[in-house]
Amino acid sequence: MQFKYTKFASALLATGLLSLPYAANANDSTELEELRNLVQELSQQVKVLARKGEINEETAAAEKKAAPVVKAGTGGFSFGSADGKNEVKIRGLLQADHRHFSEGANDVRGRTNERAGILDANGFHDAEDSSLLRRVRPTIEGKVAGKYGFRFTPEFAGGSASAVDAYVEANLSPEFKIRAGKQKSIVGLERLQGGGDLKFIERSYVTNAILPNRDLGITVSGDLFGNKLNYGVGIVNGVADGGNISTGTEYNGEREYTARIFATPFIDSDSALAGLGFGIGGTWTDYTGEKNLNFTDTSAADATRNGLPSYVTEGQQTFFRYTSNAIADGKRVRWSPQANYYNGPFGVIAEYAKVSQDVSLSSGGSPAAGGAGTPTVITPGTHKNLKHDAWGVGVSYLLTGEDASFKGVKPKQDFDLDKGGWGAWELVARYSEINLDEDTFKNAAGQYGAEGSGISNTFSDLTKSAKSAETWTLGVNWYLNTNAKLSLNYARTTFDGGALAKGLAQTTNNNASGSNVRDRDDEEAILARFQVAF
Repeated sequence: MQFKYTKFASALLATGLLSLPYAANANDSTELEELRNLVQELSQQVKVLARKGEINEETAAAEKKAAPVVKAGTGGFSFGSADGKNEVKIRGLLQADHRHFSEGANDVRGRTNERAGILDANGFHDAEDSSLLRRVRPTIEGKVAGKYGFRFTPEFAGGSASAVDAYVEANLSPEFKIRAGKQKSIVGLERLQGGGDLKFIERSYVTNAILPNRDLGITVSGDLFGNKLNYGVGIVNGVADGGNISTGTEYNGEREYTARIFATPFIDSDSALAGLGFGIGGTWTDYTGEKNLNFTDTSAADATRNGLPSYVTEGQQTFFRYTSNAIADGKRVRWSPQANYYNGPFGVIAEYAKVSQDVSLSSGGSPAAGGAGTPTVITPGTHKNLKHDAWGVGVSYLLTGEDASFKGVKPKQDFDLDKGGWGAWELVARYSEINLDEDTFKNAAGQYGAEGSGISNTFSDLTKSAKSAETWTLGVNWYLNTNAKLSLNYARTTFDGGALAKGLAQTTNNNASGSNVRDRDDEEAILARFQVAF
């Protein structure tokens, strides 16, 4: 603006337009002086106008910097400061599922007509078809002062409300980040994949059965060497296999230590290995479960406080449980090598996990009908170290040519009937299995036996719980656009053990040789999902 006015005045003077009326009286010094004064006055006015222009521009720039920025897009909604240091985002994930079972059974506990209702000829209830909301998760997350952030994600699916994520964090540098609160476990690869980015409707046995889900504590993580190496360490309360901790206080104060390291050494290269990542994670704790439990007087949430899990199939049907007399009693160690690879439309993810768990049987406690009962004690001679493991390999291929990645898929063309776009189509396949320690089903004498609290009893009865499950999954994902996805999976699971030989009374327990055990009937499930995420 200053340049504009100054140039205008100079042009007038240079062309003589301002001085013409006075040229004829150049010998008149008075008029000449008045002319000079007039020119100076005009020049001063031009400078004032130029300065006002500068001030207006500066004010407008300052107001623009101070004005909040509001955004709405495929990644959610946000508002924040213009400098980007303060921001609040609103995101969401909603998944509507349907499960259809052509074969399969539900819960294995209480297999009596009196406790579980009328059972079929094989001693089970059929797995029931069901429509459900798998995830209903609004998320509020943000940052303040550039380096400090928070995330709160409640869960409204499953018939109750809970906090899935609730943490604060300090991103002091890319190499050093601190997070405190309830958060995803840092150990498993597939667990770290967002719930809306999963290739399969349900995660594998490695993730859902062995490795922890969410825990409460503090973690430190960072990216080193230009994002070629990621590390994480944590001190958390500790949860049973596949567990999702509550936000309440821990009852015994014992800590679990977690760590993971993951490398992507070729991430910035043009090599075919650019999409390769591999690493290993693990947990360690010395944990004694709560001993005064019985499964009649306590809630489902309390049942996890014995430190031991139940395992479910891909159709989310329970096929293994510990007896109610079993408790975690000592060290629990998990380790998990893991890798993924993405090249063009092709992707693969592979994980293995093994848990080593000290366990014992206990006796005493409150009677099932309530009352004072007797003190709960560890049954001498029942202590064991059980080792369970699981592994899985999943592959995916995008038929419509998009690049596969650890995150979601952005279609080249959104689904649009008017314009002719059909979104992105992806085929997926996975094999996953879990194997339980044979000693889980044997007593101190090395014989199969019934569930109970004595030294002659076992941690689980092979006529009620299977010792392995193997699942093949085939599926297709249809990405209508970046936010909407339809998925269809077919999963077939076979079992080793887990059912009583036909013709025997349902109250029959396993015998010492295990000869009255048969394999549980296969499970065939079709899982469908409609998802919207932003």
